[in-house]
Amino acid sequence: MVAIAAFKSLTGQHRIGGALRRAAGSTVTAVVDPATEAHIGDIVDALPAEISEAIATANTVQRAWNQVNYHRRAELLHEVARRMMAGRPLVAEMLTREMGKPYKESADEVAWSASAVDYYAEVARHENGRVLGPSTDGQFHFTTKEPLGVVVIILPFNFPLCLLCWQAAAAIASGNAVIIKPSEMTTLTTLQFAAAFDALPAGLVQVLAGGGAVGRQLVEDPDTHMVAFTGGIDTGRLVAESCARQYKRTLIETSGNDPFIVMPSAPLDTAARGAAFGAFINCGQVCAAAERFYVHESIYEPFVERLVHYTAKVRIGNGLDKVDMGPLGSKRELDRYLRVIEQAKADGARVLAGGGRPASEPKGWFVDATVLGEVPPTAAIMNNESFGPVAPVCAVRDLDEALMLANRSRYGLGATIYTKDLDESMRAVNELEAGMVWVNAPLLDNDAGPFGGRKQSGMGRQLGAEGLDTFRHTKLSMIDSAARSHDFWWFPYSDAEAYQGPRNG
Repeated sequence: MVAIAAFKSLTGQHRIGGALRRAAGSTVTAVVDPATEAHIGDIVDALPAEISEAIATANTVQRAWNQVNYHRRAELLHEVARRMMAGRPLVAEMLTREMGKPYKESADEVAWSASAVDYYAEVARHENGRVLGPSTDGQFHFTTKEPLGVVVIILPFNFPLCLLCWQAAAAIASGNAVIIKPSEMTTLTTLQFAAAFDALPAGLVQVLAGGGAVGRQLVEDPDTHMVAFTGGIDTGRLVAESCARQYKRTLIETSGNDPFIVMPSAPLDTAARGAAFGAFINCGQVCAAAERFYVHESIYEPFVERLVHYTAKVRIGNGLDKVDMGPLGSKRELDRYLRVIEQAKADGARVLAGGGRPASEPKGWFVDATVLGEVPPTAAIMNNESFGPVAPVCAVRDLDEALMLANRSRYGLGATIYTKDLDESMRAVNELEAGMVWVNAPLLDNDAGPFGGRKQSGMGRQLGAEGLDTFRHTKLSMIDSAARSHDFWWFPYSDAEAYQGPRNG
C-alpha cells in the first residue's frame, strides 16, 4: 500500500524550486487506475504565476549550474541514477497503477532511465568542442559547446520516465535547466520519480502538472529556450510552429506506423515471436511499435499461423499480476482503439485472433491482443498509427513491393525486417525511409545510438552524441594572440585587385 499512500501525498502537487508544493489552482483532473478504474489521486493545473515562477527559478539556477565543472556534474548525475535504482520498486508499482503496463515493463523503464543518466554523465565530458586547422597563419581556431538555457520537456504517458531521462540527462549534462510537463495520465509517478533529481542543485529540475494550457505557456514564454515534445502530430505541429516564430530550438517526436517485413529466408518461429512482441509490448502503446506487417506471399500462411499461436499465449490482466499485457491507458484510448479495429474490419481485414475485449476482465480498459489477416494495403490501419495491440498482416509478392509499401507513408520512425539474406538486409538498411532500421532485432535501443524519425514522425534526435548536441549550441572562436594587422583582408584594398576593365561600353 506504499504506492497508494504516495499517490495521496502527491495529489495536487508541483515540484518548484527544489521542493514539492501544494498547487494553488482549481482545475482538477482525476487520476484513474486503468486496470481497476479506481480513483487513485488528482492533479491540479499549474497557474500562470506558478509557471512564471518556475521559469524564473530555472534561469537563475541554470546560470550557476553552467559554472559547475563537468567532472562534478558527472558525479551528481551518477548519484541521480543511483537514487533512481534505489527507488525503483515504488516508482515501478506507481507507474503500473497509474498507466497500466506490466510491473516488469515499469521496472525495466526505471532501469533504462538510470542507464541513460549514467551514459550522459560520462559522454558529456568526452567532447566539448574541437580544435580546427586555422585558415590564417599564426591563429588558433576552435569550437566550444554551450547550453541552450532552460529546456521544456513535454511528455507522453506511454514511456514517461524513459523519455524524460533520454532528454533531461542530455540537457542537464550539457549545462541546461529543465522544466518537465508530464502527461496528465502519469503525473503522480513523475513527481515521485523526480525526487531522484534532488541530488542536483535545487530548482535545476522542476515538474509542473497540468494540461495543454500549461504546456502552451511553457512553449511560448521567451525565457524558455528549447522545447522537447513527444506526442501526436497535430500538437507537435503547434509546438513547432510556436517555436519557429521565436527561432526556439525544438526536438519533436510525433508518432509512427512502423513496418515489419518478413522474407522467405527468415526463421519463421523467431520472426513470429518478434512480431508478437513488437506489436503487443506496452499494449501496443509504443511510438516505434510494429504496426503493419508485410509478409512474402510464399510464407504468408505459416507465418500467420505462428503469429496467431503466439498471440494466444499473451497473458492479459492487471499489470501487478503475472501478465504480459496490461490495459490501455485510458477510457478515451480504449474507445479510440476499438474504432480503429472496427474500421479495419470495414476496410476488408479478417480477424484471426482477438478483435475485441477479453471476457476475463470485466473492469478496466483491457483489449485483446489482435491479429488481422488479408488486410489490403489501402486500409486505414495500414496508413495511420493504431497505438494499440493489433498486428495487421498484408501479403506481398517480393521485397520490392514490401519496401514500396513500407515507404508509402507519412511516418518514418522505425522499421523492421526479418531475413537471413545479406543483400535483402542491406537493401532494407539503405532503402527504408526511417530513422531506425532493425534487422532481425525489433525495437531495441542503445543509449549510444540516436533515436528519432523522419517525415511526420518528427525532427531531431535523442540519445547518442547526436542527442547531446540537441541540447547544445556550438560556438566558433578565432584567436590571433599577437593581434597582427590583417592587411590581406582589411582596407585599403589593393589596387592590383581592383577591376581592370573598361568603365564604359
